[in-house]
Amino acid sequence: MKRARIAWAGAVHDAVEHDGALKLLTPAFRGRVVAFDEVVWLPPLVPTLRARTILALGLNYADHAKELEFKPPVEPLAFLKGEASLIGHRAFTVRPDGVQYMHYECELAVVIGRETRRVKKADALDFVAGYTVANDYAIRDYLENWYRPNLRVKNRDTCTPIGPWLVDAADVPDPMNLALRTTVNGKVTQQGHTRDMIFDVPTLIEYFSAFMTLMPGDLILTGTPDGVVDCQPGDVIVTEIDGIGALVNTIAEEQRAPDPDSGQ
Repeated sequence: MKRARIAWAGAVHDAVEHDGALKLLTPAFRGRVVAFDEVVWLPPLVPTLRARTILALGLNYADHAKELEFKPPVEPLAFLKGEASLIGHRAFTVRPDGVQYMHYECELAVVIGRETRRVKKADALDFVAGYTVANDYAIRDYLENWYRPNLRVKNRDTCTPIGPWLVDAADVPDPMNLALRTTVNGKVTQQGHTRDMIFDVPTLIEYFSAFMTLMPGDLILTGTPDGVVDCQPGDVIVTEIDGIGALVNTIAEEQRAPDPDSGQ
C-alpha cells in the first residue's frame, strides 16, 4: 500500500493511492477521492510514525566515494538531521544566496516501525514499517569534512524532501533490489542501484540498534550513488526509486526579509 499525508480543504489528512488519485482516510472525509494536484503534499509520516531521529549515511556507495576521491568507509559514516529539514513532494528547496555548488542526493529512506534495540541483521527487516524516497541536498561550499558533514551542509530547512509515498514494507520484498535515478529538468543525471550499497539496510539497522534505540518513525537515509550535479534556482529535480515513487522538487532562490532601515 502507498500511503501519503496531505493538506487539503484546510486540514491535514492521511490518504492512500487509488487509481492515480488520493483516497482520504480522515473519518469526516473517508473515501473521498481528490486529485494529486488539488493537495499540498507533506512528508508521508503519520502521527504514530513521526520522525524523532533522522540518521543519514555518507559515502555508502563505492562509486560515490570514488567520485569524491575517497576510499570506501570500513564502517557506516552517519550524521544526524533535524525534523525541520523535511519537506514534502512538489515542495521548494531554498538555495542560499552566493553558494557555488548545491547538489541533490537520491536516497532510499527506511522508516522504522517499532522499537528497535540490539536487533540482529537476520531479523532487521521485521522492524521496518516502510520505505520512501529522500532527496538529501548538500551544499558543498559549507563542507569541512566529507566524513562528518557539518550542520550547514546537510541540516538546513527545506533541504530534505521526502515522499511522495510511504510504501509498506510488505510491498517491498527486497529493498536491496531497487533501481534509483535522478533527472534535472527532464535529463537523467544519476542512475544507481540499492544492491551497490556498501552497508545494506539490515546491516545498518543492526549497527545503529546495537548502541541506540530506534523508535517508530525514525528514518535512516541510506546514501546516494554517483552522478551528482549542481542545481540552480528554477531547476526541477525528480528523484525516483523503482516501486517506491518519484519525488518532485524545485529549487528556489533565497527570499530575505526587507532591511528595516531601507524604507522598503
